[in-house]
Amino acid sequence: MLFNSAIFFVFLPTVLLLYWVAYRNLKLQNIILLVSSYVFYGWWDYRFLILIATSTVVDYYVGLKIYNSDEKATKKNWMLVSIVFNIGLLGFFKYYNFFVDSWVDALNTLGYTVQNSWTLNIILPVGISFYTFQTLSYSIDINRGKLKPTTNFISFAAFVSFFPQLVAGPIERASNLLPQILNSRVFTKRKIASGVKLMIWGFFLKLVVADRAAIYVDAVYNNVENHDGITFMVATVFFAFQIYGDFAGYSLIAIGVAKLFGLELMVNFNRPYFAASVGEFWKRWHISLSTWFKDYVYIPLGGNKTKKGRYLFNLFITFLISGLWHGANWTFVFWGAINGLYLITETLIFKKKRSGLINIAITFVLINLTWVFFRANSLSQALLIFKDIFTNLGNPYIGGRDDITAPVYTAIAIIILVLSEFKREFFNSYLSVPNRIKPMATLLRYSIIIFMIFYLGVFGNSQFIYFQF
Repeated sequence: MLFNSAIFFVFLPTVLLLYWVAYRNLKLQNIILLVSSYVFYGWWDYRFLILIATSTVVDYYVGLKIYNSDEKATKKNWMLVSIVFNIGLLGFFKYYNFFVDSWVDALNTLGYTVQNSWTLNIILPVGISFYTFQTLSYSIDINRGKLKPTTNFISFAAFVSFFPQLVAGPIERASNLLPQILNSRVFTKRKIASGVKLMIWGFFLKLVVADRAAIYVDAVYNNVENHDGITFMVATVFFAFQIYGDFAGYSLIAIGVAKLFGLELMVNFNRPYFAASVGEFWKRWHISLSTWFKDYVYIPLGGNKTKKGRYLFNLFITFLISGLWHGANWTFVFWGAINGLYLITETLIFKKKRSGLINIAITFVLINLTWVFFRANSLSQALLIFKDIFTNLGNPYIGGRDDITAPVYTAIAIIILVLSEFKREFFNSYLSVPNRIKPMATLLRYSIIIFMIFYLGVFGNSQFIYFQF
């Protein structure tokens, strides 16, 4: 089920009504959360429910076994069960065909003729990269002694499958979300209002910014042979805002919906395009994933508490794995590798934290260069785009060269977004509205946003980009 589908606006009020009617019964509330989450997830394909249910049972049981084991070897063995199961599940459904194809291509390149008869017709379950990481971190935190397991299976299952963030994050930690599910929630008008406002802005980012930008981006990136350097540059900048609007929009809607249930999810984006370095960008972009890789990959490798060469290696490997997490395609591997090289370069050259508009602009350009690999359909296509950007500028029009509606509307949406975030980044404390007129100002602001959603928004139940990851 999609946030931007008509059925969701029937589903959400129905679940909320049942949920808050049962507010005196915590167990019933959590059962409602669990059942509604499985309905939400099973709306794509009911067969996917088997995987998430199995993952839930495995890590619930493993968590208890780790906690109740006295010997380190036993704890380690149970931890391996969780790691092998979750990574194996993710690896099979997401990467099996990728590695088989890559292996066959490598052998053919070396002169060995191999017919590829091992690939399978595998459907990638929506959100598998997110919920496997979420359950895996639960087991790891118990093994590290940072978390006690719950004996309440219904609450744990609701934590794993909580529908607002199930398929595209934020990737929640059990230490944050699970205690909220285990304890009673209180209905407050302030939290409801806050959630609704976040949802409205999230829908603006998705429908007006992301889906509007997608029209131009798809027209260019899906037909690269007929485009030139300028169109590639425009499309890449538009894609930077498309993926931000799409993913940050999803995160805001998820956080907003969670508030309607009296639950708080972590912030996943913090105005990343105002970062003054690539390192700072990754502290602002997809924060739940960045911190996950930091805590469960980078630090276990040694982090920066080791020799400099090893520290730089740890940075690179972490981003290489992060790239592969995003998709079974060499374009994502290169995307991760380039970001890793950026961070290594910054570490070697810059000793102090950078700031200022010039550094923000440089960082934005560097990040946009990596988005070419992220959006391109293949490595050869990405290289063709880079070649045309630097050698064949051409002109900026798509299609019949006379349709400027898509880029103009997209530019308007981006300008609105940038001005809003610029104000919050640099002037939020200086341009506050007096308390006496704040309610009217808020009503006016969100009325305008809703109007722009209906006037400029693209409606068609388009999926969110991160569903494919």
